[in-house]
Amino acid sequence: MLTSEDYLNGQVLLIDKPLKWSSFQAVNKLKYALINQLGLPKKFKIGHAGTLDPLASGLLIVCTGKFTKNISEIQGQAKEYTGTFFIGATTPSYDLETIIDQTFPTDHIDDALIHEAVTHFLGEIDQKPPVFSAIKKDGKRLYEHARAGEEVVIEARKTTIYEFEITRIALPEIDFRVKCSKGTYIRSLAFDFGKALQSGAHLTALRRTKIGAYQVENAIDVTLFEETINASGFSKSSPT
Repeated sequence: MLTSEDYLNGQVLLIDKPLKWSSFQAVNKLKYALINQLGLPKKFKIGHAGTLDPLASGLLIVCTGKFTKNISEIQGQAKEYTGTFFIGATTPSYDLETIIDQTFPTDHIDDALIHEAVTHFLGEIDQKPPVFSAIKKDGKRLYEHARAGEEVVIEARKTTIYEFEITRIALPEIDFRVKCSKGTYIRSLAFDFGKALQSGAHLTALRRTKIGAYQVENAIDVTLFEETINASGFSKSSPT
């Protein structure tokens, strides 16, 4: 079992973030479990290497102590996701955070068109982040503009899709696996993929499975981590 000194010296924790939890909530859960059970100082360093939306589950890398200086390096590594597109409808947020705003025909879509559309997204692409995202414009988060009903011009950004595999076709659902660079929005990929099918689409499920060589198979659930720490029996006295 790791000691308080181990966490201060630095650890990379692989966490399987539950659905509907924010990344901030997950980190706070870990932080206060360590503070309360191991006696770590309230201001000890802890942070995650790449946000996962509340409607996404999967790999969240959390660094503690001296290893927080490695966060930027980890964030820059390629990421892999699996998930589901719903074809024939769009939402303002490009996922299930908001309700369907438009519907589109799907009768013309077949397996050949789906696999042909995939080829348009391989390599370096231009991608516009969703308006419901945390990117700042004019001093406010984009989602703040969106929720206030304000229209903003969003500039496209360069991103890279290394691998894009369709794993199941059961229209209106399409399952996929994507390996991509830092800064890629899978919600935007869903929206753009729908347009490539001469239809519409939004994201209904998303799971991050890898960041670089780190894999979700080696991750631990947040609640289980907390239970393990609480059962460790370490003293709550301050670390030396």
